[in-house]
Amino acid sequence: MYPCQGLTRAFLGRINPELDQIPSVAGRLGDVTEVPDTAGPSRGPQALPAFGAAAAPGSLESLRGRNRERVLSEVRRRGATSRVDIVRETGLSRSTVSSLVGGLITEGLLVERPERSVAVRSSNGGGRPATVLTLNPVAGGVVGVHFGHDSARIALADLSGQLIGERLRELDVDHDVEATLTFAADSARELMAEAALGGDRLLGCGVAVSTPVHPPGTDVSGPSLLTDWRGVDIAGELRNRLGTPVLVGNDANLGAVAEWTFGAGRGVDNLIYVMVSDGLGAGLILNGHLFRGGHDTAGEFGHVVVAPNGSICRCGGRGCLETMAGGRALVEALAHRHGGGLSLEDAVGLAAAGDAGAQRVFSDCGRAVGEALAGICSVLDPSLVIVGGKASAVGGTLLDGVRDGLRRRLPPSIIGELPVVAGQLEARAEVLGAIALVTRKAPWGA
Repeated sequence: MYPCQGLTRAFLGRINPELDQIPSVAGRLGDVTEVPDTAGPSRGPQALPAFGAAAAPGSLESLRGRNRERVLSEVRRRGATSRVDIVRETGLSRSTVSSLVGGLITEGLLVERPERSVAVRSSNGGGRPATVLTLNPVAGGVVGVHFGHDSARIALADLSGQLIGERLRELDVDHDVEATLTFAADSARELMAEAALGGDRLLGCGVAVSTPVHPPGTDVSGPSLLTDWRGVDIAGELRNRLGTPVLVGNDANLGAVAEWTFGAGRGVDNLIYVMVSDGLGAGLILNGHLFRGGHDTAGEFGHVVVAPNGSICRCGGRGCLETMAGGRALVEALAHRHGGGLSLEDAVGLAAAGDAGAQRVFSDCGRAVGEALAGICSVLDPSLVIVGGKASAVGGTLLDGVRDGLRRRLPPSIIGELPVVAGQLEARAEVLGAIALVTRKAPWGA
């Protein structure tokens, strides 16, 4: 039996309590709607009450609980840290940190391991390895969900962010709400069972959706670009089906955070992530923070108007970039050559195999994206452009098109210093960003 079995509900209360009530955590989140766990009492005969349930405000028990949450939050934020760093960052005393860390290690919530290439001199002149603290990867699982327009991807990761398993299915996500939610919940349970993780060890679920997501206190049950989902509380539905806290964010923003944290954007604090997939979107990392804008709709790149007399877009506008460079437009452009029934993945495969028509379609797509992106680059001066999403697997044909589009619209002084690269996480970026919502490995802006 794992040492943490029966304790994960308490763990949830400590690393992911009702987040909107904890400014130190909630204030660091980017484009996220947070839903506290109100599904009822903790499950499992050994489950402990969530933090604060039995402690009177101001009591020693309540104070210790808050301090435990601060320690766990600091370990989660940094990924790996030392007791000395926790003391410095939290302001807690050495003795308090030592006591709390010791208890968390005993419960199996934290693990201690040597830090490579670092030794600490003891008072007698000997050396001992320095150690760092991390969340225990086997303490539980985290589910990530990406609802695209015509497919859903479900993934399970441990607390270190390492993927354990995933499911992918083509679905009419935009219009078949029940089938989409059922597939997500069933897949999450199947992945947990295959990994031999009990339901009480599911620590949370992050969801990436193809629509703007507003902060708590505004309407999150009726995404404006997913008309058939109006009135559907995505977080509440999945929370009820899985019995775990659920966080929801915009998919392009989460893709940007994933590439910035785990992929091509590591170490770059000013970048634009462009998701070229079933839809089009962008995520903006500015000065080391995810930029959401004044109304939480920054990055709706696919709905920039590029052809005022063009086709009607799903948003109700006319001539949006998505009508020219989104997945549906790319597939339709190939229909006369390859017949109906093609998917975006099929089109990507054709281009990768050297089909001249498919390569031209993706080159034109990249050029349209680059031309639309040029104005944003002129204003924001990013250090890097990352192209991700399903279409990024095409590689050079798409990237060269983006570069050509930028070159046409930007002055040489800017385009000469602006690298355009493919995302390293490809179609998994958004689901990894959803997982990062829960594990908190993503450095969300303050």
